[in-house]
Amino acid sequence: MSQTYGKTRWKRFALVMVPSIAATAAVGVSIANNALAASFSVSGQSFKVTTPELHGRNFAQFGSIDAESNGTPHPVAVSAFDEATIKGLCQSVVTDPNIIPNLPWKLPKIILRLEAGNSDDVKKQVYAKNLLIDLDQLNADAEFTNINIGQEASTLKGEATQGWKSKLGGLPSGQTGFAQAAEKADLYNVQQTAWATSAGTFKLQGLKLALHTDGSGECY
Repeated sequence: MSQTYGKTRWKRFALVMVPSIAATAAVGVSIANNALAASFSVSGQSFKVTTPELHGRNFAQFGSIDAESNGTPHPVAVSAFDEATIKGLCQSVVTDPNIIPNLPWKLPKIILRLEAGNSDDVKKQVYAKNLLIDLDQLNADAEFTNINIGQEASTLKGEATQGWKSKLGGLPSGQTGFAQAAEKADLYNVQQTAWATSAGTFKLQGLKLALHTDGSGECY
């Protein structure tokens, strides 16, 4: 396994994950052949997340598959952080209530928007422990400290990653095991589309939640 010490910066963080996203296609083949269970059951709706700053410790990323209850697969890149602080978190999801059968009314699309941690004081920002984000699109400015790119996913040691492993029966290995890991990950101007987020602890300081029906309210 190669090691790189120091700091590495990319203007488009999504470019780093091109090999891992490609690896999820091979994971999908394994699922089709009943060789690997889908990692996580999701609602079938993705959601948008933005933050001007995310600072994480013990970062790891690897490919996996989420799936709806009907079996529809969603290849994802799982981002894991043992700890993270998030400034100005925004999360939005769009729901069309008219897909409900036999609804007696015609309703507009509803946008649920959640905001938290909008403070320069780190003690008043969002704090997450053992944070896992299943995403399929991400734009950001990123800086990593002591990063390994191309690490075998089954060798990842972070607490968040090991939690994922214990719940879901193992990490990708072999041809589907492309991963990367870093001591620190500092992300700026983040825009991402995700299928799921989970955390052992998730503290939302200054939480605001609102419903929008006028077409506004999405984070980006």
